[in-house]
Amino acid sequence: MADALFDEAGSAAAARGDAGPAGGAARAQAHAPLAARVRPRTPEDLVGQQGLLGERGPLRLLLHSPEAPSAILWGPPGSGKTTIAHLVAATPGRTVVMLSALNATVKDLRAQIEAARRRRAAEDRLTVLFIDEVHRFSRTQQDALLAAVEARDVTLLAATTENPSFSVVAPLLSRCLLLVLQPLSDDDVRAVVRRAVAAPEGLGGATTVSPAAEDYLVRLAGGDARRALTYLETAWHSAADPATVTLADVETAADRAAPRYDRAGDQHYDIASALIKSIRGSDVDAALHWLARMLEAGEDPRFVARRLMILASEDVGMADSSALPVAVAAAQAVALVGMPEARLILGQAVIHLALAPKSNAVTVAVAQALADVRAGLGGEVPQSLRDSHSAAARGAGRGVGYRYPHDDPRGVVRQDYVPAEVAEREYYRPTQRGAERGLAERLEALRTVIRGRMGRNRS
Repeated sequence: MADALFDEAGSAAAARGDAGPAGGAARAQAHAPLAARVRPRTPEDLVGQQGLLGERGPLRLLLHSPEAPSAILWGPPGSGKTTIAHLVAATPGRTVVMLSALNATVKDLRAQIEAARRRRAAEDRLTVLFIDEVHRFSRTQQDALLAAVEARDVTLLAATTENPSFSVVAPLLSRCLLLVLQPLSDDDVRAVVRRAVAAPEGLGGATTVSPAAEDYLVRLAGGDARRALTYLETAWHSAADPATVTLADVETAADRAAPRYDRAGDQHYDIASALIKSIRGSDVDAALHWLARMLEAGEDPRFVARRLMILASEDVGMADSSALPVAVAAAQAVALVGMPEARLILGQAVIHLALAPKSNAVTVAVAQALADVRAGLGGEVPQSLRDSHSAAARGAGRGVGYRYPHDDPRGVVRQDYVPAEVAEREYYRPTQRGAERGLAERLEALRTVIRGRMGRNRS
């Protein structure tokens, strides 16, 4: 159902977090969280997102155009998505309906769209439909918006923390502006904290925040203004001396930085990518940092183990042939042991893989072999290699000419193992790193015997 419905007269009150008549509004304001009390009331108060708020920025169009375009606000928590929605709500001449994807149904959507059509016909009044957490809508729910957005029966304003390319259906995405909000900078968060301390609707100058406490609040926030204000308010309420918020007060309020991480979105893939690239780059300390970030955020340790198994072949390969067994053993142990002890197993595997000599020769060899096959390079299996177990096969000449390597003292013989089209291809080229240094010498000797040549013939 609709979380809020307000028009020009009520939109400013809603933007401030007020509720109902003056007395009720005052009481609600007094008990509202600090982040709600100091929410920006004008575009000029908004901190950060200057690229969107410039003179010709798309947010200006959204805030001031009589025919505001539909838009999707994509950004991390605390970057200003809900604040922007409230600023749009405060724009004169609009009715704003606010829904949450957590509890709105298709029936709710259709009812609000029909009401917007009637409002447009009777009053020529624009309806802005704000949907928070739009990525939680099913495809059916999102499809229910298409016709109304296309006909501009409503102007959709949707907020999401997840990549819309994956979480919003393509037809809806194509009908909307995509506004990408960035995490607030440290200076932006610092400005928000200082304004909250000084503003009459905030702490009203009743306290000061020590420089060390302010620095820690900024670091804890991780670009999330709401988080910084939540910690500030908690620290102030629990401070031994409310006149001064100290570093100890903030540490008491929040003893750790909550990692910014979403297990199904960009942070999930970005941090997983950083882990793999750090191991590939042999930076064991960086790799352990990213591992810790993933585990602290509640990532499934089995996902990490699977990524390590892939990396063991992709980036270490034969330079350290123990890498894959170590990764597989880690995956099996993680499944048997579980968290929190599994972090030690994953840590050991990460350290082993980061310190191992690196080679992508296996990756390149497989890719080149596949490229040749896909390009049509191939031919019939040589007669000598064909199955000859049946009398009919032997009668057809299959297997004739095959030389059994164990009959030769060297254990290797001159023989054609592939069609002529790829007879001189050399897919696997060992590096000079780790165990592959010795493999390179052995491989050259084997190829010389198998292909019956004196020197190396490069393809």
